[in-house]
Amino acid sequence: MEPFPQCCSYYLCAMKILMVCLGNICRSPLAEGLLQKKSREVGLNWIVDSAGTNSYHLGEAPHHLSQKVGRLHGVDISCQVARRFRAEDLEEFDCIYAMAEDVLQDMISMVPAAAHSPKLKLFLEELYPGENRSVPDPWYGAEDGYHEVFDLLSKTCDAVINNYKETTKAQQISHD
Repeated sequence: MEPFPQCCSYYLCAMKILMVCLGNICRSPLAEGLLQKKSREVGLNWIVDSAGTNSYHLGEAPHHLSQKVGRLHGVDISCQVARRFRAEDLEEFDCIYAMAEDVLQDMISMVPAAAHSPKLKLFLEELYPGENRSVPDPWYGAEDGYHEVFDLLSKTCDAVINNYKETTKAQQISHD
């Protein structure tokens, strides 16, 4: 299966992407904000959202350090509100990225049908294919960890966009 849905023009295609971490207050909100900003900058009409696998922070804004680091890089995530991953997300989104292996396993435990969905993958697979890497959780550390996570997420968002463009160009060539 293709990693991205086929469409006529990657500049016009609306794709829906969900970023998922544990609490939806550190990693996935930053990934959501970054990919939304970067995709718009290159003319992609993507809808990006985020969720968590636990309910500890439902209804809360992202962690203050995630917000701070985002703001330092022109990414405002202050209006986001934590929500929980749900079964409907499998139907609603074209691609669902787990920030870590434990998050991926939690998603499958919550929604068993997710185990067979080609829509689910580890986010860092876009940057490090086949390495099963996880985005570190900065929650337990100092501000430096949030900066490191931001940099890793930013590079991976660039890889998502580049991989998408390469895939859709190849699809267009094969249909010409």
